[in-house]
Amino acid sequence: MALNVSVVSADREVWSGTAAQVVARTVEGEIGILSGHQPLLATLAHGEVRVTTAGGEKVAVDAEGGFLSVDHDTVTIVAGRASIA
Repeated sequence: MALNVSVVSADREVWSGTAAQVVARTVEGEIGILSGHQPLLATLAHGEVRVTTAGGEKVAVDAEGGFLSVDHDTVTIVAGRASIA
């Protein structure tokens, strides 16, 4: 089963698609998300969000500020500033 991922900044969608894994830096440390993850809401720290797509491609997004939400295999990352690294 895959994750549905959406990464947005304050002014645009940066990346969206299906993924096998998402790794992000939160204010409490780095977190990895796989399919079936428990619901979660976390505050993002400045750092790289790494997405491994369902096809195995690696996508890196530089994100600063905002939050990460996980619910029913949907990962939403809303950052104050984000761009493909």
